[in-house]
Amino acid sequence: MPSYENRYISNLTRETYALILAGGRGSRLHELTNWRAKPAVYFGGKHRIIDFPLSNCINSGIRRVGIATQYKSHSLIRHVNRAWGHFKKELGESVEILPASQRYGDEWYCGTADAVFQNMDIIRHELPKYVMILSGDHVYRMDYGALLAKHVETGADMTVCCIEVPCEEAANTFGVMTVDDNNRVRRFDEKPAEPSSIPGKEGTCLASMGNYVFNTEFLFEQLKNDAEREGSGRDFGHDIIPAIIEEHNVFAFPFREPTQKGQAYWRDVGTIDSFWEANMELVSPEPQLDLYDPSWPIWTYQEQLPPAKFIFDDEERRGMAVDSTVSGGCIISGSVVRKSLLFSNVHVHSYCTIEGSVILPGVKIGRNCKVRNAIIDRSCELPEGIVIGYDSKVDEENGFRVSKKGIVLVTRDMLAAYNQRQQVNEEKQELSVV
Repeated sequence: MPSYENRYISNLTRETYALILAGGRGSRLHELTNWRAKPAVYFGGKHRIIDFPLSNCINSGIRRVGIATQYKSHSLIRHVNRAWGHFKKELGESVEILPASQRYGDEWYCGTADAVFQNMDIIRHELPKYVMILSGDHVYRMDYGALLAKHVETGADMTVCCIEVPCEEAANTFGVMTVDDNNRVRRFDEKPAEPSSIPGKEGTCLASMGNYVFNTEFLFEQLKNDAEREGSGRDFGHDIIPAIIEEHNVFAFPFREPTQKGQAYWRDVGTIDSFWEANMELVSPEPQLDLYDPSWPIWTYQEQLPPAKFIFDDEERRGMAVDSTVSGGCIISGSVVRKSLLFSNVHVHSYCTIEGSVILPGVKIGRNCKVRNAIIDRSCELPEGIVIGYDSKVDEENGFRVSKKGIVLVTRDMLAAYNQRQQVNEEKQELSVV
């Protein structure tokens, strides 16, 4: 028989509707989000970022989910339809796309709160007791049942999920909270330049994860008030939370590892460097984010592909991968791959060396290439003999983006411009010879 606690939490999750905010561009990822929203960015060898909050919902028992989309959402919608379109509405479960559709005016989604406000009629139709607002662009595993239980236990009108981060990292990036001994929020600053430290933990602050739980009617009331407030940015961090913390019960829920009670894994892969670093963590022998845990699977669209293939075993031409993850459909042909993640259908031709790199789906790498500390975007075709990641000045001259920490981003548009310049230079050389 299931325990009372498990049945109690399962009842809470059944009474909850989750709305994932997945309309953001993620401008700090630069060209990596030129043609896709940040939640649609690939991660971890086979997933997309949106798969993490969606999997958390399903694994937690929350089976009514809406996904608010806006910026360049085609690839995101296509992925969600393929990976998450099998739920049965007749069984009280659904994953629905909620594109910006000007339901309450002539504007598209103007902020995080407005994205929820414009879908209030859809949420109300589901008759939930609680509404969970989730950010669609973070990587983590979390049981939302514990969050819901704490929300009810404290008698909160709103609960803000939070995590401890260095003040330097939070500056101008995260909402920062100040709480009392009972974790009631007493102050909230949205992306402050100088975040306030946690008492006794100088240099560390309590940052919002962008995940909230509301009592449904309270949420609707606050959204309506905010919609009528002149000058509002229609945002939870900028407007809703600061306006309600004085007169209403707003509590923080620290996200911690449930067994060890320490800092839980959570990554905002919002920059080229953080995206690369989070992927590189996964190739370590025992990464903090365990994608192999069958008790909490991260679901995704699974394309039917042949197994990865490693060919040739000559001294100068050996197909091999060490400390790496290699997805289905990949062919490593007489080349060496070290400490890298290869997504599906990557073909590395002979005599190449790939080190410390994230290679997205469908990439083809020509012979005699050397790639180090790089992110190669989907469907790129690297020409024979190209060298990437060994000289930042040369990489920039070739038109590739080099991050603050020296990570090189290469996209198809960059390669097209590079190939065109190479062709022009070759034509000039031929003319000079003549």
